[in-house]
Amino acid sequence: MQKIKWLIFVLCSFYLPMAYADDLSGVYDCKGLDFHEGEYTGVVTMQLDKNHSNDNYQSYFFTLEVPGFGTYKGFAAAQGMTAGIYFALDDKANQDYGVGIAKFYKNKVGKLAFNKFYYEPNYKGGNTGTEDCTIR
Repeated sequence: MQKIKWLIFVLCSFYLPMAYADDLSGVYDCKGLDFHEGEYTGVVTMQLDKNHSNDNYQSYFFTLEVPGFGTYKGFAAAQGMTAGIYFALDDKANQDYGVGIAKFYKNKVGKLAFNKFYYEPNYKGGNTGTEDCTIR
């Protein structure tokens, strides 16, 4: 009987990490570098959309608040620790919207963090930038 329990435990140990993906939800403090605007800080909030997520793919509501610029709302699609992110400033007048690719990881102190590269095709003739964010 002990051998059967041990075998079940071992099999479940291999299966469980694959069955449940990491949840990237949380509030992140960010430092960014925008090609046109220079350095900035912001706060990202990501919230899992359970209705449109499964074991292999996750969907998120995404918000970035940048003092002096406004609130960017969007969404993200993730597989594991990589996410594609769409975002757009509430004020559509200057076409400040774009897409990004984010790589999530655990930092040196074990906190969830990500690095994002983004592209904005229409903002001031085209724009790119990066963000480094750490969960609170």
